[in-house]
Amino acid sequence: MKYFFLLWPIMLMVLGGGCGNTNQNPSPVSAGISVQTKKNTSEKFRRQEPKPRQNIPYTSPSKTIHVMVALADNRHQGIVPVPERLGNGQKPETNLYWGAAFGVKNYFIRKTRDWRLLKSEKVNDTVLERLVFRHRNKNFYLVADAYDGRYIRQAITDFLQSLAGQRKDTLHVRGQTVGIYGNASLVAYAGHDGLMDFRLENTFRNADGRRRDAIILACMSRDYFEPYLYSTQARVLVWTTGLMAPEAYTLHDAIAAYTEGQSPAQIRLAAARAYHRYQKCGLRAAKHLLVSGE
Repeated sequence: MKYFFLLWPIMLMVLGGGCGNTNQNPSPVSAGISVQTKKNTSEKFRRQEPKPRQNIPYTSPSKTIHVMVALADNRHQGIVPVPERLGNGQKPETNLYWGAAFGVKNYFIRKTRDWRLLKSEKVNDTVLERLVFRHRNKNFYLVADAYDGRYIRQAITDFLQSLAGQRKDTLHVRGQTVGIYGNASLVAYAGHDGLMDFRLENTFRNADGRRRDAIILACMSRDYFEPYLYSTQARVLVWTTGLMAPEAYTLHDAIAAYTEGQSPAQIRLAAARAYHRYQKCGLRAAKHLLVSGE
C-alpha cells in the first residue's frame, strides 16, 4: 500500500477509459494523456505569427496573471479522444478546458466570486477568445487566452517567450493599461502537454533579467518543460510529475494563494488540495503529482 499513491494516475486511466464523461463532473486523468501512436497532425499547423512587439514601456501598481489555455483537440493533438463537443479545439464555448463545467471560462465566471469579468473578445484566428478579469479585493488582473487547439505549438511558444521576457505587450481595459505576456508577474499554461508530441528549438533565454513566476498544468510538465524553463530563469510555482486533468479548480486555488502573497510551498499545497478535492485521489498523491520548482 505504501506505493499506492504512485500508481493512482495509471489506475484512473484504466477506470476512466476514453474519457466518455459529460462536463458535469471533473474529467478523469486520461483526458490529458498523450497517445504516442496517434499520428501527430499539429506539425501541419505551424502558424507564422506577426513578430511580437518588444519592450513596450509599462509601469503599474497592479499585477497581471496571464493564463494561456490550449483548447483540447481530438484531431490535432495526441490525446485520448474525449466527446466531440469537449474535444473540438475550434469551439471554445463547449471545450473541455474552456467552456465546459471545469474549464477556465466557466469556472472563473460561474464558480468563483473572486474575479469580476471586464471584457471578452476574439483576438485573432489563433486566440479565439480572451477574457480580462479584475480581482474584487486585490490589485490583480487576470487575462486568460483560449488558443485554437490546432495551434498548441504557438500557445506553448508564447508561454515560454513570455517567461523569458521576449514577448511583451499591453492592453487597455476601461481606461487602465494592463500588462500581458512578459509584462505579467505570473504566466500560466493549461492544457495538453504538446511537448510530448513535438519539440521546440530552445531559444527562450531570458531577455531582460527579470524573473517571472510560472504554473504549468499539463501531464508530466516537469519532465518536458524543464529544459526550456531553465533558460527563461522563471520560478516555477506548480508543475506536474505525472498524468493529470488540467482543469480550472487547480489553477484557481493556486492563483488564490498567489494573490495572497503566499510562498511557493503554500501555493503548491493549495493546488494539491484543490486537485484532491475534485479528483478524489488522496492528498498525498496530489502532493506527489503537483510540485514546485524550488
